[in-house]
Amino acid sequence: MPRRPRALLPNVPVHIVQRGASHKAVFFENEDYKAYASWMKEAAVVYDIAIHAFVLMTNHIHILLTAKNPENVGKFMQHIGRRYVPFINHKYGRSGSIWEGRYKSNLVQSEHYFLAVMRYIELNPVRANMVEQAAHYRWSSFQHNSGLKPLSFITPHPVFNAPGSDTVTLSSNYLSMFEQQQNTQEINTIRNAWQTGRSLT
Repeated sequence: MPRRPRALLPNVPVHIVQRGASHKAVFFENEDYKAYASWMKEAAVVYDIAIHAFVLMTNHIHILLTAKNPENVGKFMQHIGRRYVPFINHKYGRSGSIWEGRYKSNLVQSEHYFLAVMRYIELNPVRANMVEQAAHYRWSSFQHNSGLKPLSFITPHPVFNAPGSDTVTLSSNYLSMFEQQQNTQEINTIRNAWQTGRSLT
């Protein structure tokens, strides 16, 4: 069966998910996370990609990004993969791809769902019982988006960067989104969207 074409549009946010083969680990120690983050930052510059949120989990990754040229989304992921896969294989004496096929993705066209997807991504470590709070997980964009620790390769989306709001207000508003758990219906809607490629509108 031929691959389903990806739905991508200029300047429309995309939620990307990529899992390890057979759900096996793709990150094993801090150096691995640092390497992936470094190549993610590099690829964003090369392909003019704005990264809004991300999380690097033990066996998968989530990235929320916007591209001026939709064709650059695939190039961005290839850029990272062509560096990270050989790095892991050489370091741990492995061979072949570490990923479970091609990455999954969907458009996030709704302002409501844009913020919901950011929250979904950054709460992954909490849902996985790895940490009690999103702020306690090192390998995500939460600390940047909540104003705790800046990351040079994160670019605020206009939906996040409300007009007339200062940094303190933005951080406070963002933190308030994490005071309660994300409801199950919203989680399932977001999860179904990236699994099927359906746009969130």
